[in-house]
Amino acid sequence: MTLAKTVAVVDYGMGNLRSVSQAVQHVAQGSGYEVLVTSRPEEVMAAERIVLPGQGAIADCMQELAESGLLESVLHAAANKPLFGVCVGMQMLLSHSAEGRLGDGGVGTQGLGLIPGEVLKFELAGQLQADGSRYKVPQMGWNQVNYSAFCEQKSHPMWEDVPENAYFYFVHSFFARPSDTRHIAGTTSYGERFASAIARDNIFATQFHPEKSADQGLALYRNFLSWNP
Repeated sequence: MTLAKTVAVVDYGMGNLRSVSQAVQHVAQGSGYEVLVTSRPEEVMAAERIVLPGQGAIADCMQELAESGLLESVLHAAANKPLFGVCVGMQMLLSHSAEGRLGDGGVGTQGLGLIPGEVLKFELAGQLQADGSRYKVPQMGWNQVNYSAFCEQKSHPMWEDVPENAYFYFVHSFFARPSDTRHIAGTTSYGERFASAIARDNIFATQFHPEKSADQGLALYRNFLSWNP
């Protein structure tokens, strides 16, 4: 089965599918790509590009991905196709998250292990922002992303036509900390500086929601359609 020029948005029951698919469909107009929201592993396997969204608790996301039968097709795609992870879809790419509980009684949730590293919770109690207000967890709202000054990966191709320090929309209590800083493709400051975008080979992922980030978010999805890792 071959679905030429198809972008598969993976539907495993835990993503912000409507907003993500609409944003990708918008930028795909005239590109020759068909955008397919799918829960069928064979369609994910056959698609040329993959978007892995996610929202909610990472333990639930990992469980649903496994029980949906889509886990193997996502791992297959991550090995050789352009893959864009969004929000919890980004956190799932790492080795382990501090959120949730392991089946053996340990703390946390095992991730996909595609990019070595941890997902940690913001610990901002008692810290004040520049205006004197307390940091709130989750971080919810607009914040800036820097993709050059604090990154060993200088200006990943996915940032083309996106201004440095552009604002994107965040909703999260946990953040990624890759083991290898070379996998950090963008950073944001919220009490501390954290990785708000990560990348390795054919994988790119963001903690923020491009589909909720107006023109800058659409630019990222547009770049994804032409990115050749």
